[in-house]
Amino acid sequence: MNPMPELSPMLKQLRLSGILDSLEVRNRQAMEDKLSYTEFLALLLQDESARRTNKKLTQRLRKAGFQPNKTLEAFDFAFNLAIDKKLIMDLATCQFMDEKVPVLIAGPCGTGKSHIAQAIGHCAVRLEKDVVFTTQAKILGQLHAAKATNAYDRKLTALIRTDLLIIDDFGLKPLQSPQDEDLHAAIAERYERRSTIVTSNLDFDEWGEAFPNKILGAATLDRLRHGAYRVVLDGNSYRKPRPMSKSPKSTLKTRQKNVKN
Repeated sequence: MNPMPELSPMLKQLRLSGILDSLEVRNRQAMEDKLSYTEFLALLLQDESARRTNKKLTQRLRKAGFQPNKTLEAFDFAFNLAIDKKLIMDLATCQFMDEKVPVLIAGPCGTGKSHIAQAIGHCAVRLEKDVVFTTQAKILGQLHAAKATNAYDRKLTALIRTDLLIIDDFGLKPLQSPQDEDLHAAIAERYERRSTIVTSNLDFDEWGEAFPNKILGAATLDRLRHGAYRVVLDGNSYRKPRPMSKSPKSTLKTRQKNVKN
């Protein structure tokens, strides 16, 4: 007698329908290996546990909003030997999240700030942490839009409660009022409660210049700097243009000739 038709609705009712994916294979294995009932049950539950873990990981990665392939495994540490690999690998353990302190990453364009920030975020997701990766422009734009629909408090609360908030490209554009107030609200509420990663093209001593209200800027940066790990990236840019043709003029003439013909 095939028990599958009877098991299917019961497993769905118990929210264990994932077991159906491996039930037939595990049943055959149990008969071939003469497994006990408890061994057979343990295999099914292990499959269901792994399925749920993978599903949660996929959901967290989707929610985080990472760009493709921005992981530690994909980062080329050999390109810029001046990068403090040990510090970055230590940060990848996410111990800083237990300490509830920020991570500040500064350096010129193309030196890997965004990649490293997202790579650390990936590590946090693997530890079953909720992560949001965004840019200064995007987060402030979302908070501004939320005010128009009376959803500001809800949006701000969601940002505050996120285990790890990553804000990319801080200071790329100078803040305007009330953007500086919105940013301060998010940073102040996360202070000593949740960890935040911030990347910027500006040197650390230039971050205050991004704020129109210097007093508010000082209050925001004071909270960001307190106990923060600092990562300074320097060296060549990973973003390289395509090499130019050795004889662009002759190539252009050839193209023009082909067009006339």
